[in-house]
Amino acid sequence: MPADIPVLFVHGFTSSFDRGWRQAGWADLVADSGRPVLGVDLLGHGDAPKPHDPLAYADVGARVLEAMEDHEVVDGVGFSAGAGVLLDLAVAHPARFRRLALLGMGAGYFRTDVPEPLALALEGKVESVGHPMGQAFVRFANSPGQDPLALAAFLRRPLPDRSPERLATVTGPVLIVLGERDGNGPAEPLASALSNASVTVKELRGVDHLGTPTDFGCIDATLSFLEDGA
Repeated sequence: MPADIPVLFVHGFTSSFDRGWRQAGWADLVADSGRPVLGVDLLGHGDAPKPHDPLAYADVGARVLEAMEDHEVVDGVGFSAGAGVLLDLAVAHPARFRRLALLGMGAGYFRTDVPEPLALALEGKVESVGHPMGQAFVRFANSPGQDPLALAAFLRRPLPDRSPERLATVTGPVLIVLGERDGNGPAEPLASALSNASVTVKELRGVDHLGTPTDFGCIDATLSFLEDGA
């Protein structure tokens, strides 16, 4: 591994760097290999500020850029919403990213509609959401240290332009890891839009969205990908 290039981790919705990457062992595995580890809590999550206005989240990637400000180039690993934020930043700042590992993200990157039923459930305006993953998010959002209203605002944030042609600016290697049962799939539309990148797709058999970051196949594929080109 290139010891001088840090690995930046960006967590998913309702998670944090500590919960998503440190407690799951990712941060230690990378640190043990000799790579610097950069962690960040997205706005509305973890130890970050938690505003309740969706417009406050218009530049949700700003905290990620701050986390990497002392490094010219990083390798990025993102899960779910964090993978989307990471890819948005790579589109805008392609020279800052050597490699990108996008976990739990495929065609879902291009879906820009707000999951309003989930946002309403987080606000307590409806009793529940029908989808099991939505129910899991509501449980996570109501756990200690979370702010459901901030998370609802995060869901309603303005998104940058995610049209497929914009992804042509990404030219480095990209790994897409998707569970076979992940609603953010399939991988092909995202892989095809990354027309100037070298894309590898790893499918996890029988794995759903939330199971992706703790799946051994995901961890092995991602760590191997980070080692390539050392």
